[in-house]
Amino acid sequence: MKRRLLSFGLAAAVSLFTLVPVQAQAQAQSAICYNCPPEWANWGAMLKQIKADLNISIPGDNKNSGQAIAQIIAERASPVADIAYLGVNAGISAAGQDLVEAWKPERFAEIPDGLKDKDGRWWAVHQGTLGLFVNVDALDGKPVPACWADLKKPEYKGLVGYLDPTSAAVGFGSAVAINTALGGSLDNFDPAIAYLKALAGNGAIVTKQTSYARTVSGEIPILMDYDFNAYRAKYSEDGKFEFVLPCEGSVSFPYVMTLVKGAPHRETAKKVLNYLLSDKGQLFWSSAYLRPALPVELPAEVAKRFLPQSEYARAVAIDWAAAQAAQTAFSQRYLKEVR
Repeated sequence: MKRRLLSFGLAAAVSLFTLVPVQAQAQAQSAICYNCPPEWANWGAMLKQIKADLNISIPGDNKNSGQAIAQIIAERASPVADIAYLGVNAGISAAGQDLVEAWKPERFAEIPDGLKDKDGRWWAVHQGTLGLFVNVDALDGKPVPACWADLKKPEYKGLVGYLDPTSAAVGFGSAVAINTALGGSLDNFDPAIAYLKALAGNGAIVTKQTSYARTVSGEIPILMDYDFNAYRAKYSEDGKFEFVLPCEGSVSFPYVMTLVKGAPHRETAKKVLNYLLSDKGQLFWSSAYLRPALPVELPAEVAKRFLPQSEYARAVAIDWAAAQAAQTAFSQRYLKEVR
């Protein structure tokens, strides 16, 4: 009898200890975001904040926009991602390929026109301005460049990097910024092609992934990137860093969220998407030196860390739907004539 009771007790204990994790697992919430890189736009801190406030776990993901879209296409029959964070041109492309669902978050109506798809297939959460993220210490005494044209000088040979414009949104955004600043148009990318060819001859470093860490370490002393990454380094990293809005001009670029079609954790994903547009979510982006999509005023202590507004007057608005339509032709030229 004792043996039977002992066996029963052990069985009950095993059942109890196996039941608790199963129940906890059932209560846990998770979602998958493609292209939510921890080192980009301070997504690492945002993912921790989502976990703390919503108890939803989202692993970091280091794809770029083009890679995220390619993966969503590959998984179309059995989706893995719930949401995707994309450059606006990639968001427009994803909508055109029916990869994302038409759904409007709670504050959709407050997002300014031009920063959202009318049917809710994509909408901006924040935007940045393209320019030069400079590790001043890594220049070894060379002057901080002030203009796009400076990067072609021999003194910057092998010191300049940019992301692949045929794949990464920031790479294509940089090409559009250069082209616009140097007198081109969305129908004429000759200035950008000529410029990037000249940079290739000056030892430019072309990367596939976000290169914040490589710039902070000094491996890439000058990176074509957004103001928010440069400000993050300037105010949170050891060393001297600057953001340069080139003298010839630049452009601002929105980053958007999308709900992937067939998302396996659809309702959980919606909670995350609504959170990103909440007051707390939008204020977080401003603390990470991004301009929120909703018309909120930057906190004074954050605003004073940006370049003066007079500098930002050189950053012009772009029709990103037209830019996206021109991207394929530009990419073909880049692959043929530059890379």
